[in-house]
Amino acid sequence: MKKMIVNPLVIVMLVALTMLACSSKYPGYDKTATGLYYKLYKVSKDTVKAKMGDWVSLNMSYKYKDSTLFNSKSAMGAPVRFQLPASEFKGDIYEGIRMLSPGDSADFIINADSLFTKTFRQPQRPQFIDSNSVVHFYITMLSIDSPASMMMKEADALKKYLEDQKVTVAPTVSGLYYIETLAGKGMKIDTGVWVKANFSVSLVDGKQVFSTQERGEPMEFEYGQRFDTPGFEEGVSKMLKGGKATLIVPSKIAFGESGRGAMVPPYATVIYNLEIVDVQSKADHDKQVAEQKKKDGLKVETNKKSEGDLMKKYLADRKITAKPTASGLIYVEKVKGTGAKAASGKKVKVHYTGTLLNGTKFDSSRDRKEPFEFVLGQGQVIKGWDEGIAMMNVGGKAMLVIPSSIAYGERDMGQIPPFSTLVFDVELMEVK
Repeated sequence: MKKMIVNPLVIVMLVALTMLACSSKYPGYDKTATGLYYKLYKVSKDTVKAKMGDWVSLNMSYKYKDSTLFNSKSAMGAPVRFQLPASEFKGDIYEGIRMLSPGDSADFIINADSLFTKTFRQPQRPQFIDSNSVVHFYITMLSIDSPASMMMKEADALKKYLEDQKVTVAPTVSGLYYIETLAGKGMKIDTGVWVKANFSVSLVDGKQVFSTQERGEPMEFEYGQRFDTPGFEEGVSKMLKGGKATLIVPSKIAFGESGRGAMVPPYATVIYNLEIVDVQSKADHDKQVAEQKKKDGLKVETNKKSEGDLMKKYLADRKITAKPTASGLIYVEKVKGTGAKAASGKKVKVHYTGTLLNGTKFDSSRDRKEPFEFVLGQGQVIKGWDEGIAMMNVGGKAMLVIPSSIAYGERDMGQIPPFSTLVFDVELMEVK
């Protein structure tokens, strides 16, 4: 075996660099040429690194001091997946991600001011975070996919799906596979007409990601105005009222390289099972909308006039004698808290159940078995919540009776009609 000759100068340089790392601003961390401090906890045998434009899947959490601001496992129940963009500034988190291979895990120290204003694109960093402070990111890289590899996977998956389903129709010029299962009758669907449709959306693996039937009512849209994917709109144009069809839509005429959030991954073929419930001319639709608007206007006006009387009756029936605050909030303390006081700028954790005055429940963290967290006094919740929770200590329980003026006002929130007084049964779990 040939004897290895080691240059003494190299040894001196390595010792010096080791001493520098150990005596750096953050002991135990290494530093890149751009100023990014990092610590590798686990290094896999995989040597593929993420590049700009690749899709990465990773577990991620980040902390400010001792407070966890985000954890993908608890917040999403699934890894974070996104297309890796260019760096926003020297030493940003995207640079750190590009250092990792699948199986690697690391801690990165990121400047908080630059993180919030450049990466998160907020007007300014949150008030509870000090200027020139840092945020720690803890990342485990799970997978890296290039756009080219993802397109190949889609083509293979689509081919298998067509074979398994014995699809023999030829695709249209755009790539759409249109399979009519029931012929419709009536007005041709063209630009300007209004269409009411029931449909479900699935992936080629059979996973359903959306259904109007589960939503409880058909979707209505003006044909010719962008509503869904190009493939969906092409399929609709071939149908008549009462018709049913299956649309097999490759990603290039579906949701493309970006996908649709957590529902549809990038480069995914989607399957629509579609039924045209109704087709209306623009004139008939406009007439129907005007009549409904008139009815809704009368309902809103009635709600506005009756809100005060309904609230008085609610309080009287329950013998609630608490006086309203200047804003109109009725705060009824049930259990006095003995822990930390909630204050503006603090992150609070709250369990709650929300009902209308008639007892209809519209939301509940208890039903979800997960307390709600938000930063108090930052406008992240309705005004009545910011005011009411600020009156509590940890361990406290209270009823908040919140008039519409400090809730949702004249807005129609679906389960919450315009000018609705809301009742919340709240418990303050934690203040950070």
